[in-house]
Amino acid sequence: MIAAVLAVAYLLLAIRQRIECWVAAFVSSCLYVWVLFTARLYMESVLNAFYAAMAVYGFWQWRQGREGMALAVSRWPLVRHLAGALGVLGLSVISWYFLRRYTPAAWPFVDSMVTWSSVYATFLVARKVYENWHWWLVIDSVSLCLYFTRRLYLTMLLFTLYLLLIVIGMRQWRRTLPAAVYAAG
Repeated sequence: MIAAVLAVAYLLLAIRQRIECWVAAFVSSCLYVWVLFTARLYMESVLNAFYAAMAVYGFWQWRQGREGMALAVSRWPLVRHLAGALGVLGLSVISWYFLRRYTPAAWPFVDSMVTWSSVYATFLVARKVYENWHWWLVIDSVSLCLYFTRRLYLTMLLFTLYLLLIVIGMRQWRRTLPAAVYAAG
């Protein structure tokens, strides 16, 4: 329950581009490591350990910014996202193989895809890349189905709320894009 509340707090603060979002993310992620491990979603558990580390990185990035200036929302070209997607697919195939062969993992390929996509999307959030919201829309939709199969109903409720907040996040961050980036995007 605490992990879910802090996860929502993280997202609400991230939508507002408040640096405190990373503190909520760190604590929530640490709690979710245990929750997901007990549900035998091993890659999701590892992912949350990564989220905790990324919370530290995101805090640092948002605090330091670029050249002493606050980090602004930006856009990345499609080719960078395609490269990211290929990397996600390659890493997912590798982890799927090991999970399938050596663990009783539930849904090893889907779990792997969600995990590696989330790694990429989290990096995008830490760098304030607008397209992170598009990645999260897909990731959280798939996660919702994955959590249903594991009977993680509270987490499903959380991810349903995430989907609604993602749409709000898209709109809020788009408004803060510099005019030149908005016109080019």
